[in-house]
Amino acid sequence: MATASDVASPLCTWLVAACMSAACGSGTDSTCRRPRWRRSAAAWTGPVGPTCQRRSMTRRISVSGKAMAVALQPEKSVIEKKKPETKQRRVVVTGLGVVTPLGHDPEVFYNNLLEGVSGISEIESFDCSSFPTRIAGEIKSFSPDGWVSPKLSRRLDKFMLYMLTAGKKALQNAGITDEIMRELDKTKCGVLIGSAMGGMKVFNDAIEALRVSYRKMNPFCVPFATTNMGSAILAMDLGWMGPNYSISTACATSNFCILNAANHIRRGEANMMLCGGSDGAIIPIGLGGFVACRALSQRNSDPTRASRPWDMERDGFVMGEGAGVLLLEELEHAKQRGAEIYAEFLGGSFTSDAYHVTEPHPEGMGVILCIEKALEDSGVGKEDINYINAHATSTPSGDLKEYQALIRCFGQNPRLLVNSTKSMTGHLLGAAGGVEAVATVQAIRTGWVHPNINLDKPDNNVDTNVLVGSKKERLDIKVALSNSFGFGGHNSSILFAPYH
Repeated sequence: MATASDVASPLCTWLVAACMSAACGSGTDSTCRRPRWRRSAAAWTGPVGPTCQRRSMTRRISVSGKAMAVALQPEKSVIEKKKPETKQRRVVVTGLGVVTPLGHDPEVFYNNLLEGVSGISEIESFDCSSFPTRIAGEIKSFSPDGWVSPKLSRRLDKFMLYMLTAGKKALQNAGITDEIMRELDKTKCGVLIGSAMGGMKVFNDAIEALRVSYRKMNPFCVPFATTNMGSAILAMDLGWMGPNYSISTACATSNFCILNAANHIRRGEANMMLCGGSDGAIIPIGLGGFVACRALSQRNSDPTRASRPWDMERDGFVMGEGAGVLLLEELEHAKQRGAEIYAEFLGGSFTSDAYHVTEPHPEGMGVILCIEKALEDSGVGKEDINYINAHATSTPSGDLKEYQALIRCFGQNPRLLVNSTKSMTGHLLGAAGGVEAVATVQAIRTGWVHPNINLDKPDNNVDTNVLVGSKKERLDIKVALSNSFGFGGHNSSILFAPYH
């Protein structure tokens, strides 16, 4: 096996030789030996003797010392140019925007959650009588009027309409008036709102048009189907020139966007970021795709009781749609404009199960690692967590694996409450984490955590003392954790706390 010296680079070898040369020339090491180089008579015409040899050696030592200085000088300059360490900037939540089956206002939305209202119903937007699943968390009444121009409204996919509306509502909720907007440094304002599914309807309509002729295709079918275009259009509408892109990590999308947005603020690249997720995939191809995966509940006769995380009779998740957007802001920037601070964003993390396309790791290794890294990033201990908004989607395997990972991490905490927003909204796919982040912040603001509805027969492997019951519960939240996981083994955890 090759040793380190066998594969040392020529530059490293040269530097070592130069350093040894300089050390020997200092006269501090009497054991140094220097080879006596012989020169031919043709190359050396001067007198040969001990004195000349000593002078020659002295010149060589001097040259070696200069060579070492030259070699080390670039490294010194690199060190001097390193960015000085500064105290990490704090990130706070100052605005909330939602479009959900339970309402399009954060107060209405959370009040419905606290009352245990279900947003699951029969699908009405298309004929799904031939599908084995005919229920969803479908938005029945939504209008982008006043939020999106009529021209764009006719062209955009639902996920973009939800995103633009929720994003602008978050700004309104944050008290960003026209006057404040004009005063903002727009080069320090960004948009990072993702989508798991993108413009499925726009793309599907293009495929149908192509069956007739490519000439029938919408010229916007490609740009309006991509997941990044919602963030791009919102940034264009606002004139925000800071970080602008989207992330798509299946159902973990929102959390990935929120943490990356916060990191832009932490690093000083932005002062304000709109972030979260949006999806509108309740269309035939979306429903059919998840039916083909055998992932959906078929409790069609009782829609409001179909989504039942941790219940023994759960039979799959229920699709939902909508958008959840947070306005994150640098603390001093928020204070300077007199913003109401709803909560502080502490940090988070991402990991991969590296195991299976759709199934969670059987030992929950990726989830546990994600939580531990999120705690480290946030600077809090396990004992500080007393509320968790779980990913729990109402699937037989996923709910239990997440619960077991949570207990391994926080089972010793004296007071811990866990709930699942999806019991009432269904699974909003890429928007789930954004909507659940809004619910988490609202729990911090109100001191109430919403119930787990439909938990009639808890799984034998769960402790009901940890899970919130069928009624809302009062809780003085110290630190809250929100999980989101996605197909492909994507894990994400983000943490919020009351602002002090």
